[in-house]
Amino acid sequence: MHLDYFEGSMFDKVAEIAKQYPDNIAFDFMGRSTTYRQMVQEIERCAKALKTIGVRENDKVTIAMPNCPQAIYMFYAINLIGAIANMIHPLSAEKEIEFYLNESESITAITLDQFYNKFESIRENTKVVNIIIASVKDALSRPVRAGYMLTEGRKIKKIPKDAPVIRWKEFMCLSEHCFYRYRVERKSDDPAVILYSGGTTGTTKGIVLTNKNFNALGQQVVAANPMFRIGDKMLAAMPLFHGFGLGVCIHTMLSQGGRCILVPRFTAKTYAKDIIKYRCNFIAGVPTLYEALLRLPSMEDADLSSLKGVFSGGDSLSVELKKKFDTFLYDHKASIQVREGYGTTETVTACCLTPPHMFKEGSIGVPFPDTYIKIVEPGTDKEVPYGQEGEILLAGPTVMKEYMKHPEETAQTLRTHEDGLTWVYTGDLGTMDDEGFVYFRGRAKRMIISSGYNVYPAQIENILDANDKVQMSCVIGVPDSYKMQKVKAFVKLNPGVPQTEETKQEILAYCRKHIAKYAMPYDIAFKDDMPKTLVGKVAYRVLEEEELAKLKQENAESSN
Repeated sequence: MHLDYFEGSMFDKVAEIAKQYPDNIAFDFMGRSTTYRQMVQEIERCAKALKTIGVRENDKVTIAMPNCPQAIYMFYAINLIGAIANMIHPLSAEKEIEFYLNESESITAITLDQFYNKFESIRENTKVVNIIIASVKDALSRPVRAGYMLTEGRKIKKIPKDAPVIRWKEFMCLSEHCFYRYRVERKSDDPAVILYSGGTTGTTKGIVLTNKNFNALGQQVVAANPMFRIGDKMLAAMPLFHGFGLGVCIHTMLSQGGRCILVPRFTAKTYAKDIIKYRCNFIAGVPTLYEALLRLPSMEDADLSSLKGVFSGGDSLSVELKKKFDTFLYDHKASIQVREGYGTTETVTACCLTPPHMFKEGSIGVPFPDTYIKIVEPGTDKEVPYGQEGEILLAGPTVMKEYMKHPEETAQTLRTHEDGLTWVYTGDLGTMDDEGFVYFRGRAKRMIISSGYNVYPAQIENILDANDKVQMSCVIGVPDSYKMQKVKAFVKLNPGVPQTEETKQEILAYCRKHIAKYAMPYDIAFKDDMPKTLVGKVAYRVLEEEELAKLKQENAESSN
């Protein structure tokens, strides 16, 4: 199946939808709805204001915002004037923000009032000229604003009156000083967005993505979901600085005539409430979210019959959790199942999805239209036979332009083969069956080698998660002089299960039944909670670092 891809910019695609459906609702935010016509008007005002403060073609503007209206206006306004949006997590630490601003050479940044101090303290170490400060309260309807100011709003430190910033309302008024020539024609292959890799390879890199990458993704997602209709509602709780949140929950919806329910601060409770309140048609999340929804008392009598698509990505969905959540959906009147997807930020986000009508246990589905996947001997271009494990390579219209300022790594990751296609070397391991279904086997980077055997943590986690005492698990390799690495498991127990030696021995006995001797955890440590990455995955690297620090200390003590 081949698609005809839209050739303009991201803003052009959204503006085209606004022309066709001006009175349809584009997004809802905390009880307030905005139509496509209103949204495009605000984007144009924002674009003129950016032009007035001196932002020009190819300049970088950093957005450090939650999912809220100002972030959407700013994102498309940057695109409209031919600049590039640098998307970062608003909860990043000061030093990280400084790194992102300098790495991208941003000249303007927008953030919320509550993050002002972080930006102010590192500002002089960057090239930023203007900081625009928005506030959640500015986007609320009057009754909601009053409630917000009494609760959340009270916690926000006041910004000094003479602070060197432009406040959102003043900023939007600057649009009156720009009369013409604020639109810049951009081609589909022009850079439009910078997202940062989750840093699984160690160093965080800016991934440069084009207009076409995002527009093509929108067309592919809809082509892979024939049940989608204009006006369908998507719960946009996945964050804007993440390809999944920005690419699927926001741009796919707005470029294809959908409606986004913007969730600024995500908790499983608010998520559950919004699914029911707005009768959402599509939801997307990481496995830890679905795990949390299963245990919410407020979901007990929920009617989920409005759901047409439930997508899981960002991390492997264990076979056990999928079964549990599918049962939960059926028990709550939904006629669908969870569909697992797979992708990388180098391809914006998902590029592979379980089809609606056909599911294979453990599979991450089939490639999107015009996306190609092949499995090769790691690091080579030599394809392996069906069913044999190798490195997953991706090609298609969503493949990034480059890693910003990292030409060597770009050359290693993007390679053109004899077939004329440019392939992304993902560093992930997988297999493909003779029907084209892909199976994710773990990151090449995330592999434990114990006594010469390859051990894949994800497989052991699946086994542990299936135990009725276990809520979630994480498996890491610990350095060992004899085996190179030995396997250690961290477990968060289900509520009410005691953290006793007896529980540990029961789980170990269960593991012995299911896990090969060479891959058996030598120890299980109980955790009250697992460390999480910014996107909600279990941060296994944090556990690895804690273990290393412990070992060093023990070695130091024994040598004294």
